[in-house]
Amino acid sequence: MPTLANNLSDTINRRIEKLPKSEIRSFSQKISQIPGIVKLTVGEPDLNTPDHIKQAAIDDINRDDSHYAPEAGKEEYLNAVSDYLKKSLGVYYNPKNEICATVGVSEALNVSFMAILNPGDKVIVPTPVWGVYFGIIKMAGGVPIEVDTSADNFILTAAHLAEVMENEGKGAKAVILTDPSNPTGRVYAKKDLKELAKVIVDYNLFALSDEIYAELIYAQKKHYSLTQIIPDRTILLSGLSKNFAMTGWRIGYIAAPKEIMQTISKINSFMITSVTDNVQIGAAEAIGHGEQDYIEARAIYERRLHIIQTGLEKNGFTMATPEGAFYIFAKIPSKFGTDDVAFATDLANKVKVGVIPGSYFGAGGQGFVRLSYASSEKCLRTAVERITTYVNEQL
Repeated sequence: MPTLANNLSDTINRRIEKLPKSEIRSFSQKISQIPGIVKLTVGEPDLNTPDHIKQAAIDDINRDDSHYAPEAGKEEYLNAVSDYLKKSLGVYYNPKNEICATVGVSEALNVSFMAILNPGDKVIVPTPVWGVYFGIIKMAGGVPIEVDTSADNFILTAAHLAEVMENEGKGAKAVILTDPSNPTGRVYAKKDLKELAKVIVDYNLFALSDEIYAELIYAQKKHYSLTQIIPDRTILLSGLSKNFAMTGWRIGYIAAPKEIMQTISKINSFMITSVTDNVQIGAAEAIGHGEQDYIEARAIYERRLHIIQTGLEKNGFTMATPEGAFYIFAKIPSKFGTDDVAFATDLANKVKVGVIPGSYFGAGGQGFVRLSYASSEKCLRTAVERITTYVNEQL
C-alpha cells in the first residue's frame, strides 16, 4: 500500500485540511453500528423514484444517448426547468443562458460561491442550518457569519439582518437562505421575504436561495421566493432529490441572471464537464410530468409529521411547528439539560433511536435535536414508543 512521500505531506492545501468532516454524517455513521437502531438522522426519502421517471432514463440509455451533454445542460432539461419556474414562481429564466444543470444542489452551492466570492468575503448564514454550508463557503475562500435566528422562531428577520450588516457582517458579499429550512422546517412568508429583500438591496448583497424543499410545504401554504422580488440579485438553487426521491441521481440546477450565469457556467464546466445524459432526461420527465408525484409524497410526509410531532409533544419536547421539508427541530425537555450531543448519544445507546444533535447546525441549535420523518410510519411509531420509554425511565 503506497504512502505519500514525506516531502509532499506538508504541501497540501491547508485550508481544506482544516475543514472538519460533516458532523451529521459522522454521527449518523457512528450510531449505525448499533444493532436494531431506528435512524431518523439523514434527510433521504424512503420512497422510490416514480416509475415514469425511471422509464424515461432507461429509454434514453436504450437510445444510446451516451455522449457529452452540453456544458450547461441538455435542452430538454433546461426547458423543463424554465417552464416549471415560470409556472410555479411566475419568473422567466431563459434556458439558453440563465439556467445550468448541476450534480445536485451541493455542487450548485460550490459553483455559486466560487463564482461570487473573493478571498475573505463574508457570507451571512442564518442558523441553525445545514452544516455543509460552512465548509463550502470556506473552500471558496469566504468567511461564514453565523446569525442565530432562534429568538425569532428560526426566521431571519429584516431587522436582524440589518443589525448584523452594521456589525460583524459589515461589508458582506452575500446572504443565503434555505426555504423551507433544514433543520427546522420553517417557511418564509411573502411579507418576510419582501422585508428581507429591501435590506439585501440596501446593503448591495447577492441572495442565494436554496429551495430544494420548495414542493414540500404543508397545510396548503404557498412557496414564495426572493427571485420573485429581487431577481436581479438572486441565485436560485434547487433540484429533484427530495421532491421526487432522487437523491442518488444527483441532479440539480441553478437559475440566475445571465451576467453571473456566464461565470457560473464556466466554473461548472471546469468542475464536471457536463451532467449525465440519461439523468437529465429522467429529470426533465419528472419536472414536466411529475406534479402528482410530489403532491402524493407531500401528503405522506404531512401524515408522518403529525405522528412524530404528536409523540414528541406528549413527551415534553417543544418545537417551532414545521411547515415544510421533512424535519422536526425539537427542544430537549429541560430535565435533560442542554447537552444535545450527550442526549442524542444516550438515546441511541439506551433505546436505539438515532437523531442528530442540534448544535451540529450552528448557533441556536444547542439543546435541540433534529429528527427526519422521511421514514416509514412503522419506523416513526417505533421511534415514538422508544422515546417515550426513554423519557419515562429518566423520571
